[in-house]
Amino acid sequence: MHYHLMWLFFCYGFAGWILETVVATVRNRRFINRGLLDGPLCALYGVAGALVSVSLADLRGNWLFLFLGSAIYCTVLEWLAGHLLEHSHYGRWWDYSKVKWNLDGYVCLPFSALWGVLGLVAVQWISPALLFVYDLLPSVAAKTVLLVLLFLTAVDGIGSLLVLYGHGGWMPLQKMDGQITAWTGRFQRWIVNITATRLEKGYIVPRREKPVVAQGVFAAGLGFYKLFWLFFLGSFLGDIAETIFCRITGGTWMSRSSVVFGPFSLVWGIALAMATLLLYRYQTRSDGFLFWMGTLMGGAYEYLCSVFTEICFGTVFWDYSKIPFNLGGRINLLYCFFWGIAAVAWMKRIYPKLSAWIEKIPMKIGKPLTGILVVFMVVNVSVSGLALLRYNERSQQLPATQSWQVWMDTYYDDTVMERIYPNAKKVATK
Repeated sequence: MHYHLMWLFFCYGFAGWILETVVATVRNRRFINRGLLDGPLCALYGVAGALVSVSLADLRGNWLFLFLGSAIYCTVLEWLAGHLLEHSHYGRWWDYSKVKWNLDGYVCLPFSALWGVLGLVAVQWISPALLFVYDLLPSVAAKTVLLVLLFLTAVDGIGSLLVLYGHGGWMPLQKMDGQITAWTGRFQRWIVNITATRLEKGYIVPRREKPVVAQGVFAAGLGFYKLFWLFFLGSFLGDIAETIFCRITGGTWMSRSSVVFGPFSLVWGIALAMATLLLYRYQTRSDGFLFWMGTLMGGAYEYLCSVFTEICFGTVFWDYSKIPFNLGGRINLLYCFFWGIAAVAWMKRIYPKLSAWIEKIPMKIGKPLTGILVVFMVVNVSVSGLALLRYNERSQQLPATQSWQVWMDTYYDDTVMERIYPNAKKVATK
């Protein structure tokens, strides 16, 4: 599966580079390399193509939901990419402000509709054809080429990141000589010079001032510390809320945790952190706007989580097949509306108060405590992932041949896993 993903990423990334470069070249009447990377690759197209191909594969034949799913996923990716690049040294990269029905100038309805059509065509016809071609290639040669391309793209990406965020930012070039070897320094400057020259030719964008962040306040603004605490608290509170909800509706207490250590539902934690990141600047918008944004993005997010867990662990953790207006049992209309209501309540009522409480944590306590909790959650998620992988292997009667498999069989056997994940259902391998 991972080689299929890499193949789709490079195919769609190359196709996107051709499309963007041709359009820019025609408009400017000279060759313009529109890729962020130096190589012939547009990473955004590669990620979008691979994402919709895998996550929406079950919807082949359902053109309406293929169109809607592709439009939502690709629009969110474009919105995220636009705002991330806006914080770089080069500022804004594209602007749809003059197009009707735009959002921040980074996404607009016409291009979202175009994303939907392209995604529909990709999932329905192009991706199956690409995967068919890949399976015809000699296995060793194909995998070797993909790994080489992955390495070159990683090096290319490092150079682009240094250019985008290195000038006067977190990795100033003038301070690097004393930190790394002279050869690495020369190599870095060579990559940076090539990338910077190309970007300045390909993108005419204004410089921007960095936003002023309150000094001496822990987790001020919406940076890493704030987002991590929202994720951590959201995971804990989401698990508690689901447990109580199951008790009220089903009459039984059951574990709703996503991990093996502690009551943490990662789906809720990630959702709250991502919702805050996406909707932060829209706090003052109408309740209707937040509701529909939450409904669409929440449904798309829950669907993606269901596909991800099924692909990675061979397990589904919820099934809405018996609820009316469901889509493959992964999401249903009623719960999508719940996501919309939650978005309004979160951004208008809960987030401002919770954010203020987080910022009251003393700086001397907040930073080291955050470090400890980050390590704890990384270990927690890693152990949980391995336990789920082994749980899936046991269902396929695969024996424990490695030390980690024996360890998982000893401490996280089927009885323990069924207690932690009572609603998990194994998916038959295709």
